[in-house]
Amino acid sequence: MSPDRFVKTLVPLMAAATLTACGGKGDNVSSAPPPPEVVVATVRTQPADLSVTLPGRTTAYRVAEVRPQVSGIILERQFEEGAAVSEGDPLYVIDSAPYQAAADSAAATLDKAVAMAAAAKNREERFAKLVKMNGVSQQDYDDASAAAKQAKAEVALARAALDSAKIDLERTVIKAPIDGRIGRTLVTSGALVNANQEQALAVIHGLDPIYVDVAQSSAELLRLKRKMASGELETVGNDQLRVNLTLEDGVAYKEAGNLALAEVNVEPQTGAVTLRAVFPNPDGLLLPGMFVRAEIVEGRRNDAILVPQQAITRNPRGIGIAYVLGENNIVEERQVDVERAEGDKWLIAAGLAPGERIVVEGFQRIRPGAPVTPVSTDAGSPKTAAASNSSGMK
Repeated sequence: MSPDRFVKTLVPLMAAATLTACGGKGDNVSSAPPPPEVVVATVRTQPADLSVTLPGRTTAYRVAEVRPQVSGIILERQFEEGAAVSEGDPLYVIDSAPYQAAADSAAATLDKAVAMAAAAKNREERFAKLVKMNGVSQQDYDDASAAAKQAKAEVALARAALDSAKIDLERTVIKAPIDGRIGRTLVTSGALVNANQEQALAVIHGLDPIYVDVAQSSAELLRLKRKMASGELETVGNDQLRVNLTLEDGVAYKEAGNLALAEVNVEPQTGAVTLRAVFPNPDGLLLPGMFVRAEIVEGRRNDAILVPQQAITRNPRGIGIAYVLGENNIVEERQVDVERAEGDKWLIAAGLAPGERIVVEGFQRIRPGAPVTPVSTDAGSPKTAAASNSSGMK
């Protein structure tokens, strides 16, 4: 090969080798991946109404079992089963003939006693004048005076018997003792009933308002009382705790109630305390015995820290773990004290401070001590915080 031809062949090969070397160096530089992107949220304090949801059952506000107070035959029923009744409405009518006769007899006895008392009084007055003139003995006057007093007592006794007979006569019409909704009748016309019998004729439930009974552990009740006493929690609206209700079909009840009672003793078998709330029930939607879920608004915390539930994981010991971004967007693993769930968020008692950024998405791409590229969710649509990323991208 001639020298000129050798030079012409060598120059292109050297140029290709140079380009290949430059290209390889460029590939090595571009192969270093940037820090992975993660979605972060900024920790903030905010006022929050803290609540606890407990299962419960509805209980009638008032219950009256209708029983006869006199004996007799039921002549008729004067109500529709399942209808609303008012106090004093007639429900059943008992045969009143025997009681009318007893009342008439008592009235006649009273008239007789009144007449006898008048005669005895006149005799006493005459003897009072005669004894002064020695027309009768003192003993005769004393007997006449005693007879007048006895006749007066007989009048009182007869009047009481008449009043009793009238009461029994009035009780032949059995009336509703309370306002409410009456259930099915347990007797029919023609049935013989006895005064104060064990079997009720019907049952009336007072449904507006209505009770909801729930059970809460005594430990939770103590915790609530301590926080209220220390001022950590404030009551919402008034001194009574507000209660919201969810029905069996999952629909929220439109009326809010108030916690009216905390039982004074703890159930030994369960360690629970019965709480009773009162709810308006104008439409009669709530019926006794229904299963419901009661959300008790325990109070308001003005500096609560609430974070998305997906931001908190658990280690093998069950301790809450959050991943916090430090300087230069370096991931730090942080143990946090999770107090309770509030909706779709966790209430954090300790471990996080306002202004810190925590990871809420992208956990599979991070490890403690490694840098990341944060994408914020605090301003509506996610966006990369370029200013804070600049130091981490170096």
